[in-house]
Amino acid sequence: MSRTALRICPLCEATCGLVLTVDDGQVTGARGDRDDVFSKGFVCPKGAAFPEVDSDPDRLRTPLVRVDGELREATWEEAFDAVAAGLRGAVDRYGPHAVGVVLGNPNVHTMAGALYPPLLIGGLGTHSVFTASTVDQMPKHVSSGLLFGDANRIPVPDLDRTDHLLLIGANPLESNGSLCTAPDFPGRLKALKARGGTLTVVDPRRTRTARLADRHLAVRPGTDALLLAAIARTLFDEDLVDLGATAPHLQGVAELSDALADFTPEAVADACDVDAATIRVLARELAAAPTAAVYARIGSCTVPHGTLASWLVDVLNALTGNLDRPGGALFPQAATDRTPRPAGPGHGFALGRWHSRVSRHPEAKGELPLSSLAEEIDTPTEDGTPVRAVVTVGANPVLSAPDGDRLDRALASLDFMVSVDPYLNETSRHAHVVLPPPPPAQSPHHDFAFNTLAVRNQVRYTRPAVPLEPGRMAETEILARIVLAATGMHGADPSAVDDLVIRQTLGKAVREEHSPVHGRDPKELAGLLTGDNGPERRLDLMLRLGPYGDGFGADPDGLTLEKLLAHPHGIDLGPLRPRLPQPLKTRSGKVELLPGPIAADLPRLRAALRARPDGLVLVGRRHLRSNNSWLHNVPALTGGSNRCTLHLHPDDADRLGVRDGQPVRVKGAGGEVTVPVEVTDAVRRGVVSLPHGWGHDRPGTRTRHASANPGVNVNQLLDGSLLDPLSGNAVLNGFPVEVAPVRAEEPESVTALT
Repeated sequence: MSRTALRICPLCEATCGLVLTVDDGQVTGARGDRDDVFSKGFVCPKGAAFPEVDSDPDRLRTPLVRVDGELREATWEEAFDAVAAGLRGAVDRYGPHAVGVVLGNPNVHTMAGALYPPLLIGGLGTHSVFTASTVDQMPKHVSSGLLFGDANRIPVPDLDRTDHLLLIGANPLESNGSLCTAPDFPGRLKALKARGGTLTVVDPRRTRTARLADRHLAVRPGTDALLLAAIARTLFDEDLVDLGATAPHLQGVAELSDALADFTPEAVADACDVDAATIRVLARELAAAPTAAVYARIGSCTVPHGTLASWLVDVLNALTGNLDRPGGALFPQAATDRTPRPAGPGHGFALGRWHSRVSRHPEAKGELPLSSLAEEIDTPTEDGTPVRAVVTVGANPVLSAPDGDRLDRALASLDFMVSVDPYLNETSRHAHVVLPPPPPAQSPHHDFAFNTLAVRNQVRYTRPAVPLEPGRMAETEILARIVLAATGMHGADPSAVDDLVIRQTLGKAVREEHSPVHGRDPKELAGLLTGDNGPERRLDLMLRLGPYGDGFGADPDGLTLEKLLAHPHGIDLGPLRPRLPQPLKTRSGKVELLPGPIAADLPRLRAALRARPDGLVLVGRRHLRSNNSWLHNVPALTGGSNRCTLHLHPDDADRLGVRDGQPVRVKGAGGEVTVPVEVTDAVRRGVVSLPHGWGHDRPGTRTRHASANPGVNVNQLLDGSLLDPLSGNAVLNGFPVEVAPVRAEEPESVTALT
């Protein structure tokens, strides 16, 4: 019997609505939901391949427990007994910081990943927390924390109303957007141009997005902060600064002008390989546009000055009066945000509240650099115990972190490791216990994180499209049980975790004067919550207390879970609106344009004015049908142009004596790989490009399709020492490499330096 079911796509940040076809309990088709209030029918190849992703035969169906060195199928009870013994044993023996928690990118694409890892980290009391953020986006969190007092308060470009978009180090026509949730990003950019707007793209590659642009600047990799600083300097020098309505909320404008004095267009031109006249034109066009927004992403984050580049993006938005302005960059208001508090000074944002044990990297946003995970495991010091147990949730750091070979060896040395993962992959193969979540069609979905980054305020929730198969366990229950096991409550009902959160949240809410439930009875309020399970009751709680909520009856027209369920295609909450000063949590209560840590890092940027790469530098790239290493086991999403090749400019190919399709050896500080060349003028001279997420050639995995087409791990070229110092983000772009053709007598195998 065939039927349809709605599902929000979890395969990238666009969060498009899908209509799934379900035949006899299995998803057999997927198309865009034309009635979805946000995506309006748009779907990309990943969403269309949802049935193949959902039914991948290599997905684990039962837990695995290591016995006598081998992973064997086990019952859920046996698995959680082993988790409790392993984690509590490590805490009791070594202390809480000896247990590391590693969270991968998939966590922000699931309800379970949003609701339970913070409880696990808090329950363990560990400082050894590592996530994909420090190989991706941490510079933007740090710059937002320093500017606005909240690392999660990130302004996004108002794509549907802007007249001018300056886009840096981003390729949304293939990534679908990042830290800017926008279904049909390509269509929105085309609409910008159709209404007479301007799109400028800054990228060392001529990407699909760059080909759409009115102007493409092939900047030298890693110099984004210099270019942005010169644009800001021009605004000051040519009296183009216009703060607009944001002026009363800004602090430090004069100090900012002084701090950027050295970064004139003429001073940065050679380093960026962009002439001074063009830089001045960029500044003038930005200032003259009726509305404008500057948006930058991973290409500008994964470089030595990632935090400075991220900071300067919002500095430019502020100096042109486009921060918190329709058509500029605005702060979204998600339905599950906390109850808005009155505007005023907050606690601010602090860096370095603790440090990593070995290299003394400062924490940022409660996290240590993922690049430091291997040394935190394998390096003894007199200051603290190495990490001896690890919990990974949806993470594959052997491929995503620098120097995967070292991390591979380090993970093999652990006393205990538990992985929540649907696959036995390059990382989870080291686990003592593997707990597989069900396929996405069997899970509910609400985007807690991405709605805080959405280009339009809206709220959507989809229940599981098909029921849990016998023998499966919901991911929310898996993570709740890990929380219980790690905190000495193994065996308790997992609903106790949700009940505790509800009690604590309501207990705090009734004591807050600005709360809609101030002074009420928390037990009575808890009894009013609806939902079929703990996660749904927590969602209902957040909706009711949120900015659009009913306040538990205070506003009859407000949001509740029941109202959301009555609107299966979602509820549109309107365009983004100016919100300052309410979102600010800085100690001054203002946008602090020149925070101390930023000012202290500017001398390092000045030194970069004199830097010139002598040889080739490498940048990454993304394909529309991929998402890091997630989807390489799905045949429908690999092959064709989605291949692991080294892009090389024709002039560089001629100089090196390399022809198209020939294998070359690429060598970096951390190792070397052998990969076929794809000669193309889509990269500028002096730049090579290798995609991220490949390298599926390690033994002991169970991903047959990926293993048959393994590619190479670009991060093996790094030794983990290159970091943006403010954020701890790995430098994955613009680092030097050597490229040489492989002689006919040489083996074409992947090798690593020792």
